[in-house]
Amino acid sequence: MENEVDSQVLAVINEKRLSGPRLTPVEIVAKMGVFDARDKPFDHAWMATGDNVIATIWAEWVSVGTGGRWFCLESLDIQRRADGGARSAHQVQRAKERLQLLKRTWDAGQGFRAVVQTNRIAISEVESNKDAKVSTRVRDDDEWHVASWDLDTKLAVLVRGPRGWTPTEDEIKAAKARSNVPEPAELAPVVASQASQEEIQAAAVAYVTRHFKGYGYKAENVSEQNLGYDLEVSNSKDVTLLRVVAKGIGSGVSTFQLTAEERTTSAREPLWRLLVVLDAIGPTAQHKTFKATEITSAPGYDPTV
Repeated sequence: MENEVDSQVLAVINEKRLSGPRLTPVEIVAKMGVFDARDKPFDHAWMATGDNVIATIWAEWVSVGTGGRWFCLESLDIQRRADGGARSAHQVQRAKERLQLLKRTWDAGQGFRAVVQTNRIAISEVESNKDAKVSTRVRDDDEWHVASWDLDTKLAVLVRGPRGWTPTEDEIKAAKARSNVPEPAELAPVVASQASQEEIQAAAVAYVTRHFKGYGYKAENVSEQNLGYDLEVSNSKDVTLLRVVAKGIGSGVSTFQLTAEERTTSAREPLWRLLVVLDAIGPTAQHKTFKATEITSAPGYDPTV
């Protein structure tokens, strides 16, 4: 939320927001070279054209150090949210993907491009509140870089601007008090809630059904007919639009498989689609859509059967 943002940082965000064209958060990332931005609206880092890494910087966690230099702390603990609670399987995967991209720039000695954003809810609730949405997102024309990467303390420091400057120990200590890096001694062991495969699958089908009905389409559950898909989606004129297989990932279930009938149908049915529901039973459920030719890139897909 804007009341959590340093006044100097907020002033820059407002200047950039008012001086440029009005774009949606997805359009901003797309114009920075992320071709599949619309398929990854909730990701926290992206690979853009030219092997450029783009990462979200949450303005609420940006601190201003000596000489007006911006920096923020990045927790390397993928198992925990900012509030210290356990992440779901999907949240862990998303945190892992972000850190992999940031680590890539650290290893290569390269910078990364950033989008700076504020949020509509308290920043500590960004991952755990299903109503979390971007309030303001702007493209930062200044390059950022990873200034340090410490596995012992599970902490990286991200700095805006030229290399050669790092925050002092006192500045880092003060930043910890306002950011997403709880002290290790204060953390209880992570105990993730578990769900059965059947519960995850039922939640995924229910989510996809609600998704299409929300757009005014019909979504008939035909999963018991062994047709190679779960839902037949049609419009108000009963024209079939899609034949959808729904698969879910959630805490306790990190993979899924396709049945022999689903694989066979995917090869011969042009309307066949795979919708993978991430965090299916959690508060931040969302989905990604894949054509038959894209199955192997679906998160959690296990091709062993």
